[in-house]
Amino acid sequence: MLVLKEKLRTILYERLKDLYPIVREDIDFLYPPQAKFGDLALSLPLSLAKKIGDNPRKIAQKMAAEIGVPPGISRLEIAGAGFINLFLDPDPFFAERLASAGRGALRPEERKIIVEHTNINPNKAAHIGHLRNACLGDTLVRCLRAKGETVEVQNYLDDTGVQVVDVVYGLMELERKTEADLDRIERFDYYCWDLYARTVAYLEEHPESRGRKAEILKNIEHGRPPESGMAFAVSRRVARAHLRTMTRIGAAYDVLPCESSILGLRFWERAFALLKERRAISLQTEGPNAGCWVMKVEDEDDREKIIVRGDGTVTYVGKDIAYQMWKFGLLGRDFYYEPFAEENGRTLWISTAEPNGRKVSFGGAGRVYNVIDSRQAYLQKVVVQGLRALHFEEQAERSVHFSYEMVALSPRSLKYLGLEAAAGEEGKSFVEVSGRKGLGVKADDLLDLLEEKARAEVDKRNPDLPDEAKNRTAADIAKAALRYFMLKFARHSMIVFDVDEALSFEGETGPYLLYTVVRLNSIFRKLEEREGTSREDIERRASDPPPSFDVLDAAERTELWDLIAASSKLEEEILHSLASLEFSHLAKFAFLLSQKVNAYYHRRPVLSEERPDVRGLRILGLHHVRGVLERVLDLMGLSVPERM
Repeated sequence: MLVLKEKLRTILYERLKDLYPIVREDIDFLYPPQAKFGDLALSLPLSLAKKIGDNPRKIAQKMAAEIGVPPGISRLEIAGAGFINLFLDPDPFFAERLASAGRGALRPEERKIIVEHTNINPNKAAHIGHLRNACLGDTLVRCLRAKGETVEVQNYLDDTGVQVVDVVYGLMELERKTEADLDRIERFDYYCWDLYARTVAYLEEHPESRGRKAEILKNIEHGRPPESGMAFAVSRRVARAHLRTMTRIGAAYDVLPCESSILGLRFWERAFALLKERRAISLQTEGPNAGCWVMKVEDEDDREKIIVRGDGTVTYVGKDIAYQMWKFGLLGRDFYYEPFAEENGRTLWISTAEPNGRKVSFGGAGRVYNVIDSRQAYLQKVVVQGLRALHFEEQAERSVHFSYEMVALSPRSLKYLGLEAAAGEEGKSFVEVSGRKGLGVKADDLLDLLEEKARAEVDKRNPDLPDEAKNRTAADIAKAALRYFMLKFARHSMIVFDVDEALSFEGETGPYLLYTVVRLNSIFRKLEEREGTSREDIERRASDPPPSFDVLDAAERTELWDLIAASSKLEEEILHSLASLEFSHLAKFAFLLSQKVNAYYHRRPVLSEERPDVRGLRILGLHHVRGVLERVLDLMGLSVPERM
């Protein structure tokens, strides 16, 4: 639809520019609320009436006469106070859609975009909240790439932070383990989950231990063994576990920038010098923050944020300012890199402070999206203010905090996992995540449960499938259930994830979308089995003009046109989702299109239709919509199994 709108905008402007004081951008189109009002509506007469002081309906009538009937339009109608409703000609529109074969009108606008997402502290297993981050971040990446943008995906490892320090303390002081002992620990991320909670409780109960914790933190930040070696081993083992978890939901990355590299290569010192030079921070000489370097935060409370503590250690936000500067290429330096993993033939790189001759480079973006939950809004604001204080106004404007609310689990789902609400929270409809207390749902446990329940449904529906195919199908269903549930709600709403609701094959769910495409594929598979007509044959046929919509009766003509017109809005939904950062729009588009195509092929069978022209048009229509559904499901990270 975008291509047609652009063509119409050009035609209408050329026909109206000499009559009215307009520019091309004034010509915009709306979608009428009902099909009987047309396919597009022009509201220009209403906006122009205010400018020239004339009656909008009178302007609309004069405009319609001047416009005539442009190519691709069957007729115009004047409606309401002064709208011009346009009715499209379905035959050339559908022919153009088939001929384009998925090629769209989306174009890149940035030289390079960085999306930082997932970013789990590498000190324990991932939990359910991290899954929402990865689903949102990965969908953002897929949509940006569909638009043609060059996107670099980063997953930041805070491998010298206090959470890693707590685990190192627990391993060295409570467990008396050495780095060599770690190889003998199975499911290391799960082991650290429990150890982290136990260590936090111990440190709270034994304040005298804080001196040793501070010593460990300093030794890690300055790369002093054995603490630095232990932190390195812990963070890398846990990071690999996180990558395995995220691979299960289809999320992938290009590079893992590490906090230790920021410190080792003195990125922070460069940023610190600039902050002092431009008086963005000041040294406090008295009061509770004496000895600290602070930044004044411009808000209603006029707060001061500590950037460097009195003991010389850097806070998260200080390192984040340096990291954000590097993302934009403002530090004049880069990390060194080494391979960390291979993913589908692609190398995943990790930063290092050690020169190694590797000829790869990252960073230097024109726009940056940081996918971080809404609780970090204040810290993200401080990072942006740091850029402004350094006079990097353009980069501050292009720093986007993609925030979202927390996700929890329903009581029914808790029971499936053998969990109970914490004391005092039994009446709540969800369990809150608290890594410090060891509360929450591990991501892999939830995925295991989804796959187990999906496998039971696959066993029931397809008992003759080989085990390997059943497992693969169950994994696809589980992934679709999770990702669609995470996407279908507005990002600023809290999600209470319910396993049974997410896995349902009916209603607004990922499995329902998969089932729709599987059913469509079944029609085309039977067509090939019975007549030898392959997908390639249909695609070749699509390059020729299709049968006219006139071969259909009036009811089916309306139904098929509604389906084709709805499917043509995918690119606009991509742009709308990117502009608002609300992928619930994309999810709703996929669901409504699935409903329409299900309703159509239930009423209008293909294989039993005897009229060749009608049958051919139905085949091409369903083939086209199937391609659109496959594309939008891929944008959301859903994989379609062969059978369900």
